[in-house]
Amino acid sequence: TRYYNQLLLSEKWSLHSEIDNRVFTKPIQQNVYVLRVQGRYRINSHLETGAGFAHFSVTTQIPEINPDFRIPEYRGQQDLTWRISGKKLVLNQRFQVEERFIHNANSSGLLTGTTFSWRFRYRLQGDYTFWKKGNQAVRVILSDEIMFNAGKSNRKNTFDQNRIYAAIHFQASNHFSYELGYLNSYQRRPSGVDFFDRDIIRLSVFH
Repeated sequence: TRYYNQLLLSEKWSLHSEIDNRVFTKPIQQNVYVLRVQGRYRINSHLETGAGFAHFSVTTQIPEINPDFRIPEYRGQQDLTWRISGKKLVLNQRFQVEERFIHNANSSGLLTGTTFSWRFRYRLQGDYTFWKKGNQAVRVILSDEIMFNAGKSNRKNTFDQNRIYAAIHFQASNHFSYELGYLNSYQRRPSGVDFFDRDIIRLSVFH
């Protein structure tokens, strides 16, 4: 589940913030808690850029393992988004760079220091509006995003993950919309040999 706030400062500038809570269901176990904030600038009708900061608090990546500590990660991010808008169809591409500082840890607890790595992301997304009336609309969203790691700590897992996403988005008014989607995440584990293949249901509230 996530709450996504968009504060419009002017025609060009906006401030976006996000709270994201990720939970395993079999068994029920906390996965990740995310806080994110970014400033965005609309260059023109097709191009937009943004930069921001995120804090991740990771409980576990394996639901059967329940440690009594959380691993923090601090992440900078910058992106460039290119959009083409039609009457009903919107296509966009996002290129994003992340600077990740992950707190060192072992199976017993946190250690001193952090490990730094780069991550490069590319997402292709299509939004199709099939119903619209006044300020309300319903659209379908399809996207695919691929991610690559770079840095000395990622020699075994340069390929990080691929995310395929499909969702129904309901715009309730000028101020609120809701989105229910399915996400398949295929992610290489640090060993470089094993993978996570996860089916994820995501409910989002946009404000």
